[in-house]
Amino acid sequence: MADLRGKVAVVTGAAKGIGAEIAKQLAAAGASIVVSYAASKEAAERVVGEIVGTDGRAIAIQGDLRKRADVRRLFEETKAAFRRLDILVNNAGIAEFGPIEAVTEDQYHRLFDTNVLGMVLTIQEALAYFGPDGGSVINIGSVASVSPSPGSLVYAATKGAVSTLTRGLAAELGGRRIRVNTLAPGPVETEGTRSAGLIGSDLAKQLEAITPLGRLGLPEDVARIAVFLASDEAGWLTGAWVPASGGLL
Repeated sequence: MADLRGKVAVVTGAAKGIGAEIAKQLAAAGASIVVSYAASKEAAERVVGEIVGTDGRAIAIQGDLRKRADVRRLFEETKAAFRRLDILVNNAGIAEFGPIEAVTEDQYHRLFDTNVLGMVLTIQEALAYFGPDGGSVINIGSVASVSPSPGSLVYAATKGAVSTLTRGLAAELGGRRIRVNTLAPGPVETEGTRSAGLIGSDLAKQLEAITPLGRLGLPEDVARIAVFLASDEAGWLTGAWVPASGGLL
């Protein structure tokens, strides 16, 4: 496993699902973790408890990443607790689906404000905290950005914007030794996909059938790749779009 001892990582949207698993895997590799969450305090504290229970270091910080003041507080509290920043995982996001006729202005702004504006504000603030050795930014995208399915168009467009942000930021921030990559999962079994009724559905069976590796993803499948991208082992990788989808595109 990659060695992240002495590193500090902020993981947004880390109370549940992929974000929670990324936080735990980064901690297992030795990093100190900030579990950033919007509303699920109990779930965030459970993730912190799991990390601390295995001799790791972690804290939870609540905030709405669409608000600059909350983002500023996130990094101020990170510095107060751990004194540095090395890794930022922009995982916070929402997914809403439906036909194009059903898209409303409110839904459009909700998706773009959370999935894109929140990421921009978070990266802007983080830049003041990375040290002279730079760091790693991992933006969580989606394979939907290159193969949107009917009903996913606005969500897929937000993830396309994430990929474009990554490419531009990799070029802009390379001189500061800050690497920026997109990690793009395919369908993953999480609390969210279970509650949405995907797991066990006919659609899930269809997705499994067309996935070269023959199953849906698990959070740990994505998290292991995130650990690699965060580590010095990926030190020559920036501006990449890395699918974590079992070959499904």
